[in-house]
Amino acid sequence: MMQFMAGKPGFGADRFGDALGKAGFDQARLDELTRNLPGMGRDPHSVRARLEAMEQLLERSFVIPGINRPIGLDGLLGLIPVLGDIVTTAMGAWMVWEARNLGMSKTALIRMAGNIGFDALLGLIPVVGAVPDFFFRSNTRNLKIIKKHLDKHHPGTVVIDQ
Repeated sequence: MMQFMAGKPGFGADRFGDALGKAGFDQARLDELTRNLPGMGRDPHSVRARLEAMEQLLERSFVIPGINRPIGLDGLLGLIPVLGDIVTTAMGAWMVWEARNLGMSKTALIRMAGNIGFDALLGLIPVVGAVPDFFFRSNTRNLKIIKKHLDKHHPGTVVIDQ
């Protein structure tokens, strides 16, 4: 019954699209809005800025006093059993998805997915699973892979780090 109704005009995606169109939302308007917000575009420069911000959030948000070691949400959320690892794995997977949208090779994407998978497997170890997050920084490794691609294929996005 559902398949029959979905094919009829006025149901499903057509109805949703019509409602958005009547409300004044269309793809051109959405593109215009995202173009005007810094870092929200689809261009390689905006993607690079988003990925660098995500890596900093996940790996280097805070510094542990006394040992001056950076830690991010990946390490902190790793202390929450199961849920923390699911959240940080999903955030890392978003970085791989953005890399895919940049047109990176399947080899690089598989390598990046392996980094995230290895990090997630380490996080599943009971009690001490959060400790490897201090030493194996999968998101930093993945950002390095993405930057290498961007520097080669989109040289206009290069940022000189000081």
